[in-house]
Amino acid sequence: MFTANLSKFAYMLLLATDLDGTLLGGNYEEKHELYSIISANPSVRLVFVTGRGLPSILPLLNDPFIPNPDYIIADVGATVVDGKTLLPVEPLHTEIMSRWPGEALVRERLKQVPHLREQVVPMDRRCSYYLHEQLDITEVKSIANGLGCDVIVSAGKFVDVLPGGINKGFTLRRLMEMLNVPEKEVLVAGDTLNDLSLFETGYKGVVVGGAEKELLDATSGHQHVYQAERLGCGGILQALHHYNAVFDGI
Repeated sequence: MFTANLSKFAYMLLLATDLDGTLLGGNYEEKHELYSIISANPSVRLVFVTGRGLPSILPLLNDPFIPNPDYIIADVGATVVDGKTLLPVEPLHTEIMSRWPGEALVRERLKQVPHLREQVVPMDRRCSYYLHEQLDITEVKSIANGLGCDVIVSAGKFVDVLPGGINKGFTLRRLMEMLNVPEKEVLVAGDTLNDLSLFETGYKGVVVGGAEKELLDATSGHQHVYQAERLGCGGILQALHHYNAVFDGI
């Protein structure tokens, strides 16, 4: 068990974490321990930061085992809502909207690209596809860039077209600025390339065990990014201990 030796860092924490493979990953004991730290301490704040669309997150909010978030960043950064009211966070929501040319236009322009197959999942302000080995991703990026959009490839199988400049890291950074959260209290966590922007914010971070190799390579050597061995929640718990000295030294 980790909890007994945790310093005050764990109890003055804003944890901004990916879901699948990260907050929802790890064994039962590690999940229970991390979830208990979050639920039992009002000073600990939680932000879901995920590629899921909001409708696919809602069932988690009714799961008594999983702690409820204070905020939700969904759609790879293109959606941000209050975790209790589920209302958009303004003016950040409007800023994101202003950068999106519209799903219909994006899909119309991209339908000409061979081997680009749409994902049938809930989504807002993004268009998501599957990565095919014969897909010309350069063509996808060229068309998307022409519409003022960015393209993120992750897990070796997903392609997300997003509003220009919008990603998990951008939206989290803006949210933290709005909430006046001190940088030293933020810990980000993830496991795939669509989490890379979280680690580019400069916040302390943990790449959990079992992460995508490309993410490990991209964050290797970064002093503010801890690469954990344990999966999911176990990796986050390892990071809390790793950053004890960092916090206590501030």
